[in-house]
Amino acid sequence: MADYTNLTLDVQDRIATLSVNRPDKLNALNEQTIRELSAAMDEIEQRDDIGGVILTGVGEKAFVAGADIAELSTMGPVDGIEVSRLGQRVFRRIELSKKPVIAAVNGFALGGGCELALACHLRIAGENAQFGLPEVKLGIIPGYGGTLRLPRIVGKGRALELMLTAQFIKADEAYRIGLVNKVVRKPQAAEGQEAPSPKDALITEARAMMQTILANGPIAVGLAIECTTRGMEMSVDDGLAMESNLFGLLAATTDMREGMQAFLDKRKAEFTGR
Repeated sequence: MADYTNLTLDVQDRIATLSVNRPDKLNALNEQTIRELSAAMDEIEQRDDIGGVILTGVGEKAFVAGADIAELSTMGPVDGIEVSRLGQRVFRRIELSKKPVIAAVNGFALGGGCELALACHLRIAGENAQFGLPEVKLGIIPGYGGTLRLPRIVGKGRALELMLTAQFIKADEAYRIGLVNKVVRKPQAAEGQEAPSPKDALITEARAMMQTILANGPIAVGLAIECTTRGMEMSVDDGLAMESNLFGLLAATTDMREGMQAFLDKRKAEFTGR
């Protein structure tokens, strides 16, 4: 296991909770944090005890409030290209992971933080979440893939509105336009009991969704991610050819036989990832 300065990694019941841990900076992404995210994804891919990832930020105020502006403010043109490409490589790694990644968004997800959430396969937002790509206010544009991923998720018009106005949107609006899959409401306390914190409720909901995903065939889950992600970047004909090839590949797996037989036997399938 790697040692992380700006991240925490906790694994329980095959679910890794990976948290950006710079609460004094609202979890802003500096170069070290992005490089640690890359190392963490390496570790997650290699560990057999991890089936999926919940990516979040420490504290209630921010998922990731953006890139570290103090660090970016000194860059020149060549530095800017290198900074952008580093973030793009790491976020692409997350996007192409065959292990599902859910962003559990608490508080601010702005700039690079919004781009990090966009790179995840699914997004669940707390009621206090706010999303935005306000880079044009700083005289720059999103550099970690936001200009590509946001229009693919919400459509070109809405994506350009968010980028060109630099306005933030709240969780309910993010859900309305399809940016997030679910909004978790502030929990109410049962009589005589203390209500869980909004962050705890968010993580509980993300874990429940991940457990539902992990009950399915892991090879099939991974290939569904790959087929969908890469298919959106292909022509329809090329995407259909890839889908057929992966469909055929799954027919060679033990998991496919087990899943089909379990259905016929009316029992729960016991997948092995083979």
